[in-house]
Amino acid sequence: MQNNLEVDFDQILKKNKHKIFRLCRIYAVAPIEPQDLFQEVVFQIWKSLDNFKGKSAIDTWVYKVAINVCLRSKMKFDKSNNKTERFDSIHFTPLEKEVNASELEKFEYLKECIATLNESDTPLIVLYLDDLSYKEISLITGLSENHIAVKMKRIRKKLFECINPKIK
Repeated sequence: MQNNLEVDFDQILKKNKHKIFRLCRIYAVAPIEPQDLFQEVVFQIWKSLDNFKGKSAIDTWVYKVAINVCLRSKMKFDKSNNKTERFDSIHFTPLEKEVNASELEKFEYLKECIATLNESDTPLIVLYLDDLSYKEISLITGLSENHIAVKMKRIRKKLFECINPKIK
């Protein structure tokens, strides 16, 4: 059974790693912290895999674990933020694939605008941007699909108003 679990975990991670990392980039401060947060999320998924009951799709469960870990990390960071110094002058560039400068700039604008949202709205927009349906978001967050639809309309409006002046 342990070998089967390892194979399943490898497949789960392979399928969801990009989505998890995007989520980590939203909640953590670049450049290195998203990678640390990603490792923590992956560890928690691996540690909790035995607790998966199959009441939802595995991808939905992975998102739920990832969001919980990210939110816990953000709360911990917010509490200790006034006690630490940031070394923003240290730049780290992952060796993955080269990103178009224009796309990176747009992503940074989007990230800045997402940071202005209420704490309860951030997970919704992140899940929405990862192409999850309202039903899947509902399963992850515990909110009704109708409630999510209303909140998403407001969130999209706020983001549009925030990002539109920056892009022009």
